Amino acid sequence: MSSRRPSFLPAPHELWRGILSTARSDVFAGALLLTATVAALVLANSPGASWYESVRDFRFGIPELHLDLSVGAWAADGLLAIFFFVVGLELKEEFVAGQLRDPRRAALPIAAAIGGVIVPAVIFVALNAGSGPEALRGWAIPTATDIAFAVAVLAVVGRFLPPALRVFLLTLAIIDDLIAITIIATFYTETISGPWIALALLPLAGFAMAVQKGIRSPWVLLPLAVATWVCIHASGVHATVAGVLLGFVVPVEPTAQARIRKGTDANGEPLYDGMAAHLADRWGVVATLFAVPVFAFFAAGVEIGGVDGLRSAFADPITLGIVAGLVLGKPIGIVLTTFLLSRARAFRLDETIRWGDLIGMSFLAGIGFTVSLLVGELAFGASSVADEHVKIGVLVGSLTAAVLGGAVLASRNRRAKALSTLS
Repeated sequence: MSSRRPSFLPAPHELWRGILSTARSDVFAGALLLTATVAALVLANSPGASWYESVRDFRFGIPELHLDLSVGAWAADGLLAIFFFVVGLELKEEFVAGQLRDPRRAALPIAAAIGGVIVPAVIFVALNAGSGPEALRGWAIPTATDIAFAVAVLAVVGRFLPPALRVFLLTLAIIDDLIAITIIATFYTETISGPWIALALLPLAGFAMAVQKGIRSPWVLLPLAVATWVCIHASGVHATVAGVLLGFVVPVEPTAQARIRKGTDANGEPLYDGMAAHLADRWGVVATLFAVPVFAFFAAGVEIGGVDGLRSAFADPITLGIVAGLVLGKPIGIVLTTFLLSRARAFRLDETIRWGDLIGMSFLAGIGFTVSLLVGELAFGASSVADEHVKIGVLVGSLTAAVLGGAVLASRNRRAKALSTLS
């Protein structure tokens, strides 16, 4: 019997390449995240809620290293560190060789990102000013933008919109993540252990030396990365910061020691990737397929409690502050900052981006989700009443922002498609 592969089946390497291409797509990342979120909500509000909660709250680990954590905490502290490692790599690439390398070109989306952080925080504080200092701990929850969801919606509804709009959104979201990381490290770290931080520098330095020399072996890099994460976690600083630090030490430009061949150019000359691009390519798939969806699955499972539960949540200023911050604060901060600064000579909005496009995109920036849920847990504690209200606020606010932004951009996209057809 012939063992030849049927002609209609793709070769194994072609099949694997197709799977990787799908996993890296913006639409697939957003769809997987949405699926995990819906599954968590369904389980948390079904007869399977007790099973879901028992899995989420099951504890295991090493108490001596401050690692006796629940499954939900492992997802938030451990798996999200992978996501932030990829974010750190992307930030490093942008600063060294991307949009953020030219300050004048990046100035407007950077400023818009800052405006999109300040205004939601101000709205949250204004709505919770009379609720006491405990409620005000959540001021940073509506300041975040979820890159995966926001870019996925834009990819679905904005095929004919100018490419510069996606670049603007990516730059804004990357700076937003950098601000979020700084906020987590600064405002949501209660006690810091100096010896543990000093100890973390040793494996971090080892990791930096290894990637500078072009070492790619997981048997070398993973133990060093895990040791850095353990020390940062034990220090009291949120463990996701370890992912960013590890990403920042990876070289971007290909060198004689640290480069990965990716093919040849038209003249047959070899083309190389730097270590940052290589590791982002590999670990970005892990973050997309596993780390972020698992975190979402264990973070988004809130028992709504029907109409009474929703009424109770929306009677809480924390919930209202989050929804208003995401749905109103984000677009107001982004559009107002962009409008005011674009009047100055030093700042210029790309001429292909229209204000209608920018308004739609600014609503997408109100999709907080991943980082907003994380900040909510840090602010109020997992499974607390306030944290349950945070989850409802984040889900409702993010969904509303996605629908509004999607509707505006879909309308703009239809107009752009019609004009491209005429031309």
